[in-house]
Amino acid sequence: MTNTKTMTPSDIIRPRSIVRLAARSKAELFRELVHRAAEQLALPEGLILEALSRREALGSTGVGKGVAMPHAPVAGLTSPFGLLARLERPVAYEAIDGEPVDLVCLVLTPENGGRGRIDALACLARRLRSPDVCDRIRDAAGSEDIYAMLLEDG
Repeated sequence: MTNTKTMTPSDIIRPRSIVRLAARSKAELFRELVHRAAEQLALPEGLILEALSRREALGSTGVGKGVAMPHAPVAGLTSPFGLLARLERPVAYEAIDGEPVDLVCLVLTPENGGRGRIDALACLARRLRSPDVCDRIRDAAGSEDIYAMLLEDG
């Protein structure tokens, strides 16, 4: 029997996975994202950084309008994991529109994630392609407010 349940943000992101970061560059941003993800997933930072770097080498994951969605399959994961970061100051990211990034949604998926990988990315991309949702995230008081917004706008 095929599981036809549509993935929602709550399947990927938890309130503790919504953070504020003060990175000054894309490299520093990746180090911070990797550190936070490794801590929550109990996986080696090097494993996650290598996977993200390999994916980013294929082309920037900066999707435009101040949003980036770095993503990669990672050995040892059993389900998709997301981390949403608001940056204190935008950083240069080589995004498709050339603009700096201030919202970053990290998506890590199981190595053999297949369709689940696409579903996880699509689920979060749908939320973040709305300028209204992004503006509300930027203006939100805290992670619980952002989490509620992600669920409500689903």
